[in-house]
Amino acid sequence: MSTTTTRPRFATRALLLHLATVALVVLLCTGVYLVLAVQQLRAEAESTALGIARTLAEDPQVRDEVARISAADEVPDPDDLRTGALQRLASDVSDRTGALFVVIADEDGIRLAHPTPSRLGQLVSTPFAEVLAGNEVVDWQTGTLGESARAKVPVLDEAGIPVGEVSVGFERTGVFDDLPPLLAVIGAAAAGALTLALLAFLLLRRRWERLTLGVQPEELVALVQNQAAVLNGVDDGVFAVDTAGVVRVSNDSADRLLGLEATVGRPLADLALPDAVVKTATGAPATSSAVVNDRVLYLDSRPVIRDGRPLGHVLIIRDRTDLVALTERLETVRAVTAALRVQRHEFANRMHVVAGLIDAARVDDARGFLDELVERGSVAFPVAGLDLLSDPFLHSFLGAKGIEAGERGVSLRIADESQLLGSVAEPEDVASVVGNLVDNAVTAAVAGTRIPRWVEVAVLGDGDALVVTVADSGQGLAGIDPLSPRPPGEDDPDRVHGRGLGIPLARDIARRSGGDLWVIDGGGDEHGAVFAARLGGAVTDTPMTEENP
Repeated sequence: MSTTTTRPRFATRALLLHLATVALVVLLCTGVYLVLAVQQLRAEAESTALGIARTLAEDPQVRDEVARISAADEVPDPDDLRTGALQRLASDVSDRTGALFVVIADEDGIRLAHPTPSRLGQLVSTPFAEVLAGNEVVDWQTGTLGESARAKVPVLDEAGIPVGEVSVGFERTGVFDDLPPLLAVIGAAAAGALTLALLAFLLLRRRWERLTLGVQPEELVALVQNQAAVLNGVDDGVFAVDTAGVVRVSNDSADRLLGLEATVGRPLADLALPDAVVKTATGAPATSSAVVNDRVLYLDSRPVIRDGRPLGHVLIIRDRTDLVALTERLETVRAVTAALRVQRHEFANRMHVVAGLIDAARVDDARGFLDELVERGSVAFPVAGLDLLSDPFLHSFLGAKGIEAGERGVSLRIADESQLLGSVAEPEDVASVVGNLVDNAVTAAVAGTRIPRWVEVAVLGDGDALVVTVADSGQGLAGIDPLSPRPPGEDDPDRVHGRGLGIPLARDIARRSGGDLWVIDGGGDEHGAVFAARLGGAVTDTPMTEENP
């Protein structure tokens, strides 16, 4: 779905929903306010009517006149009532207060005062029994003058007995005269609220598009789905950091490789990561390597830019521990294979000698040659003291390393104090660790200036652990940290003693078995660096023999 078709549709829906919500809220508030306003106007009208009726009913002249007429036996004359004091008093009160009517009646309900003179002397049109019982009545009723808010108050004689009533009413239209202006104010407020809602929506949409870089909600859903599928579907770690140094993306592989939990939203500086990871995550340098939690990691940083705006960096984390370990083991296999090839070639040559002696009928010489061959072994490796190692694996492996070292002009020898009573139980780990140390020592000896060039290996058994020390004739470490890996691709012709990834990886292999790898001596006047490694569980108690292979 393209942006040009999605954006207007979403904007329209959001605008309509926003305005509809605001309109509904305004409508509800307006309705509630109108109900309260009408109730207030009704209450004010009723209160005003009741106050006027009470005042008039307590007037001495009204009380005396109503009591006199109620006590008389004959019906009051309407003509007398039109010119009477009660009519004049009621008219004056009606004119002053703006009331629709002011009506005075006797105990029989006969009108003694009324806005319409022709109705004087007639019975009132609304019930009056409750008032004559001494109660005040406030209500909206419909009489001869129409619907009105009216209050009825009893008129009491000197003994306090009700002898009539005073009824005051206000016309409905008069009560709600203030309602239209109120509606106009409410309408203006509602229009203002809708206008503010529209402006707020426009600002929010602008802010939203700025934060989402113009990506619409439908596209965001697809992006989230694709991101979840891609990030959690690859073995490489993906670790994204914004320009403020805050982690924004970290997939499961990245958390596992870096040994982190709940990293998203946290500053990079608070994660206690190695400096190589922190620097590469911010783009300086673009590529690097690091050993984190016994894993060899290759790091590749790439900047993220959208519409010319830098958003941060994405760090691709690749685990190369198994690959580097496999490379070390393949190198070991290659060395052993080369040694076996040399053995085969030497054995073939000796068989040719035996065959020649037999063909020449020199059977005794042939038998003596074979006896010597059995005693010395099939191949004489160029490693001094190799016979001190009874383990077949170490014998063949260090013999092959001796052949390789001899090809580079370095003599490999076994230290006189070497002693191993058992046999190697973990040949792969031993080959990786010992082979790496020996290869580095040979490289150091070749790079050194001492003559002759040599490498000395001491092998000792310590229970089920194998302890190996390797010394060389090189120039030593010269202040180099042997356990600090150099970024891949950085060329250095003098790279020796762990300036790559071999030594850190060998150390991790040793530590996984409960051992370790360390530097005994960084080098001196008589020798170069001396390394030591201890591999737990690498030796069995029973030596390997022909009967017990």
